[in-house]
Amino acid sequence: MKLRTIGSFATLSLMLLSVKPAAAHHSFDAEYDSKKTLNISGTVTKVDWVNPHAFVFIDTRDEGGVVKSFKIEMGPPYALTRGGWKRDTVKIGDRVTVEAAALAKDGSNAAGSEQTTHMILASGQKLPMR
Repeated sequence: MKLRTIGSFATLSLMLLSVKPAAAHHSFDAEYDSKKTLNISGTVTKVDWVNPHAFVFIDTRDEGGVVKSFKIEMGPPYALTRGGWKRDTVKIGDRVTVEAAALAKDGSNAAGSEQTTHMILASGQKLPMR
């Protein structure tokens, strides 16, 4: 009986430990300034189709020809799929325009998405990023 109780306790402890990373999910407002929106066009350099958020990396050129790289945080893959995305919707080398909700508060070239943000593909197709 003691062995069964110890085993049950150990199993429960392991289950609770595996849930902890999910509880550490960040707040959008903690990382992004929703008062500073972003609308950029550029070339996709990398796509990370991962949980809990997918990322698209884009290079743009400013008026002086200087390349700026942006990291665009999108929603989770399951939500993107519901919005019309597929794993290969955006590929390296594709030209896209991003209408993002906010720039990163830390000053980096990163943007996050909320309900009203979109990525516009070269074909003109407009897909939600959440």
